[in-house]
Amino acid sequence: MDQPAEKSSILFTVCIALLGWFAVIAQLWLMLENRHTSAGEALVRFFSYFTIITNLMVVLTLTASLLKKRSGTGKFLTNPATVSAITVYIVVVGLVYNLVLRSLWRPEGLQHTVDELLHTFMPLLFLIYWIAFVPKQSLQWKYAFPWLCYPLLYLAFVLVRGFNSGFYPYYFIDIDKLGYPTVLIHSALLGLIFLAFSLALIGLSKIRKRRT
Repeated sequence: MDQPAEKSSILFTVCIALLGWFAVIAQLWLMLENRHTSAGEALVRFFSYFTIITNLMVVLTLTASLLKKRSGTGKFLTNPATVSAITVYIVVVGLVYNLVLRSLWRPEGLQHTVDELLHTFMPLLFLIYWIAFVPKQSLQWKYAFPWLCYPLLYLAFVLVRGFNSGFYPYYFIDIDKLGYPTVLIHSALLGLIFLAFSLALIGLSKIRKRRT
């Protein structure tokens, strides 16, 4: 990468990382400020949202790439396969929110700003980052299935915790209201969406590889 391109990459990465960190921290402050439970329970619920965990993955990956950490964690976070998987996750966050959840509430003020950052701008900007700056030559079709581990583990966590606490972060996986069959159908559909986008990103990388 030549010097001007490298500077552009760094500047773009810094901007996304700062926006992401602001959104995550501001959302934490809002949840603690407006909580109707104990601070500990509010904190657990904060980390029960797929949106929050995935945005944290995004900002940690961007930060690791800027710091050029050579530790095991830094190498893992900046590995093209890891970055590509996170791209799938954050894009699905944006799609599900904007197509399914946006109409369910009307946030105002800072909450509106934070919502747009977490669910619209971060997915879009990180997808652009992946397209423009992430090496993709090593991606393989077989990666698509291991990339499903995170959504599956997340689903298992929220269902077990929801069974014990009664709190489900998203209405479409609320077993108490919808029942097991409906939640399993919703979960299977989401799994197919994750798989489809994983295959799409890998396919795009292979098309670009051939052209290169």
